[in-house]
Formats: sequence, C-alpha cells, structure tokens
Amino acid sequence: MSDNTTADETGGLASGDDGEQRGFNPIPEVNTTPSSRFLQVELDLNVQLRQLRFSEPVRYIYNPLEYAWDTHRGYVQRYCRGGQRILFLGMNPGPFGMAQTGVPFGEVKSVVDWLEITGEVGHPPDEHPKRPITGLACTRSEVSGARFWGFFKKQCGEPELFFQHCFVHNLCPLLFLSASGKNLTPPELLASERESLLALCDTALCEAVKALGVSMVIGVGKVAEQRARRALSAARVNVRVEGIMHPSPRNPLANRGWEEVATAKLTELGVMSLLNRMGTN
Repeated sequence: MSDNTTADETGGLASGDDGEQRGFNPIPEVNTTPSSRFLQVELDLNVQLRQLRFSEPVRYIYNPLEYAWDTHRGYVQRYCRGGQRILFLGMNPGPFGMAQTGVPFGEVKSVVDWLEITGEVGHPPDEHPKRPITGLACTRSEVSGARFWGFFKKQCGEPELFFQHCFVHNLCPLLFLSASGKNLTPPELLASERESLLALCDTALCEAVKALGVSMVIGVGKVAEQRARRALSAARVNVRVEGIMHPSPRNPLANRGWEEVATAKLTELGVMSLLNRMGTN
C-alpha cells in the first residue's frame, strides 16, 4: 500500500446495519516502510471489523480509522519510524480523544499543539447527538490523553525525542456508545461479541508488532497489557510485554498521582533513561 492511499471516505460500522462501504478500495502494499506496513495492517483490520454486529447495550459505533483516516495517517506517517523499541498500547478510543482526532490518547490540544497533526476529520455514518464529532475543533479535553501526552511532553520537550524510541497504538480502533451516549469499553460488551472483536484485534496487533519491529510492548492499563501478553505469546511473537497504570480519571490511584506511578514503572523498565531530554541512543 502506498502511504498516499486514503480511506477517509470509507463506510462505517453501525449496530444492526449492513456496514455500507463508500469508496473503500484497499490497494496492495507496494511500499515497505514501517509506516506503510503498519497502515496496511490497520486497513486490513477495518475490512474485517465491518463484518461484525453488536447487540445492546451498543447502539452507536465510531471507527476513527475510517472517518478520521486523514489525521490518523498523518500521525503514522510522521511518527512511525524504523528502529523504535517500545510500543505503548492503549485499549480503544475515548469520545473526546482518538474519536475526535484519529490519534491514540488523542486529546485535542496535545495533538494540535505538541504533535502538530493537521488534517480533515469527517463523521461516522450514525452519530449520537450527544457525542458529535467536531474533529480538531473539539473543545472538550480527554483527561487520559492530556495526562498521557502531557507527561511525555514534560520528559522529552519535543515529540521527536519520544518517537525516536517509542510509538503509540490502540488495540481496538472502535468506540462504542449506548443509547444514552455512555462510553462502553470492550469489557462491557456481550461476551461472545467481545471475543469476536478482540480476536481480530489480537491478530492485527501481532502483525503490527512485527511490522514495527519493537522489542517491548507496554500496555496502558491492565486490560491492554493482559490482552497483548496473551495474543503475542499465542502467536509466538518474541517481544517483552509490560504494563503501566492507565491515566483514566475513573481510576482513583491515577487521580492521586499518575505521573509519579508512571515514572517509577518506566524507570524500572529502563524507558525513562531513553526519554530524558539529555538522553542519547
């Protein structure tokens, strides 16, 4: 797939409909850069995810890897490089983060001001009136994303230092909403539907890790860590899997000092020495 391939006019998933495709036409991979291989894994996953159907409590499904493909592709092309050692792995988009920007943990201010991502963001086919997509113009801040990217901005100063060694990805690209607009995490889905979803995401993760060539995956939160550990082990992908606390405001421990906890764990893993502004290769 060429890095210039776009999928911003693709169709989306919706619970109970036919998942109409609009203009999506995957192109065989012809570029072997890390970013092109990684993007191809995501495009392949999108095709598979469109075949899934979800029951209550799911009423709305957003896939920012379709309607926010322009900004997401910009993030990957700019920051996915060869030689990165560490992959930080989140679980799935938040309504005011990646769902708006197409960037993992994509709190708008961090994405625009620090990562300097630009581009057009469209809309999912079926949009909850209480959870509109306004893209990079979104005025709501996602606390998890602000904490996550704010921490690394403080450590690295410039994003180039962080991405010299690290990349950030989500296991599942889908955001699930209930009829009321409540954000539903994958553990809240029906068990059979959750397992069908995550089995596809597990396979894509293994392919993404191989495409990136990282040596360590750090799950952000227990669910992402455990899922990555199981999937990569089952596929015999030789990579170390660790975890750090999720910065979610739903987590009382994170609210009492997520940065201190993250610093201690990343120091133990040898990551902080890579990210210090005075650090070297």
